[in-house]
Amino acid sequence: PGLSICEWLLTILSFLFVIMTFPVSVWFCMKVVREYERAIVFRLGHLLPGRARGPGLFFFLPCLDTYHKVDLRLKTLEIPFHQVVTKDMVTLEIDAVCYYRLENASLLLTTLTSISSAIQLLVQTTTKRLVAHRAFSELLLERKSISKEIKVALDAVTGCWGIKVERTEINNVQLPAEVRQSLAVEAEAQRQAKVRVIAAEGEKAASESLRMAAEILSSAPAAAQLRYLHALHNLTAEKPTAFILPLPLDVMNMVSPGT
Repeated sequence: PGLSICEWLLTILSFLFVIMTFPVSVWFCMKVVREYERAIVFRLGHLLPGRARGPGLFFFLPCLDTYHKVDLRLKTLEIPFHQVVTKDMVTLEIDAVCYYRLENASLLLTTLTSISSAIQLLVQTTTKRLVAHRAFSELLLERKSISKEIKVALDAVTGCWGIKVERTEINNVQLPAEVRQSLAVEAEAQRQAKVRVIAAEGEKAASESLRMAAEILSSAPAAAQLRYLHALHNLTAEKPTAFILPLPLDVMNMVSPGT
């Protein structure tokens, strides 16, 4: 369908020539397509109706037909670094990886000229549009969910081209020097605040322990005397050449009210 009278005459003559030269011509009219490939046949520039040929043998007229093989295996496309602006006006550079495969070979050949360029530009524009609605912290923490949103948005467009997007992943995020410096200062301030909190908690625990020890020693004078002797023993053990003249606790108790 769609062929003119001259094209029909050429097609009929080509068929007659193949029949007259049979079986020699059969070796030039049969081609093999692998399991992961499909062949698209054009006759005098017209796309032949029906699905793509393959896998296996398919017939074509060598004088009038041309065919193109399309690989249906999964392909990987690396998206180079490109600038995006987040919701809180932070400029970043991100790169991504896109995994796709070709579903409709006939639609693909009649729609796109450069598959990789079209997908690359589509991924970049889609990423910019989706990241513009996310804050900088959300981009760093919710990278997986953003990648899924990019995949769904791409699949809605590439389905009209005969391409199925299997997966999209944000690979790296590069920050400007000013943003890195501000994040480093903020992280250092948070670390210092944590150190102060830990030190304050330690002081609080130590003061509680000292208060409890003071209450125990005040309620038992003998315990205070033993603690005093134990401290003197530690001093003499550390410096054996020192001479220590201990003052009895009773004398200290008599002097302390006066002072």
